[in-house]
Amino acid sequence: MGTWNTRGLRGSTLEDMINRTNERYLEQNLALIQKIPTPITPVRMDKEHRHITLAYFEQRSTVDYIGAVQGIPVCFDAKECNTDTFPLQNIHEHQIVFMENFEKQGGISFLLIYYTARNQIYYMRFSEAAGFWNRAMKGGRKSFRIEELEPRFFLELKGGCFVPYLDALNLDLEQRDD
Repeated sequence: MGTWNTRGLRGSTLEDMINRTNERYLEQNLALIQKIPTPITPVRMDKEHRHITLAYFEQRSTVDYIGAVQGIPVCFDAKECNTDTFPLQNIHEHQIVFMENFEKQGGISFLLIYYTARNQIYYMRFSEAAGFWNRAMKGGRKSFRIEELEPRFFLELKGGCFVPYLDALNLDLEQRDD
């Protein structure tokens, strides 16, 4: 029996769950969120010119998703982690800068982090991500531990694939109003 290599599917589980969730939110007229494609330049094609066999990224991508929730602009990035410690190298400086500028324009930025070993998803507010980022930039830890996160921002997966991030967004908005 052959072995199954899942390395090529890394990151796709969370994206699939978010894409299904976004479709559901659109059907319910709750949100319009789009996946931002990563721009690539093909270098080599197969003989039939149907498949790209080699390509490179044209530019650094900003975040994975952008859109509006009931008139509020939102942007977020999806990350996966298979341990209880999340390395900050998985968040790029240009993403932090983009999310910070997005917030300055009145939008809401956040990360969805899927802890695969625990099958838990965490909604990380931009202010929290920036705090960890700044700590690392000042010579502190280059990661954060799951114990450092606020328990109320862990999402309960519904139906095995529905990621109810609007619940956490609502909690985020309530906190900002206080």
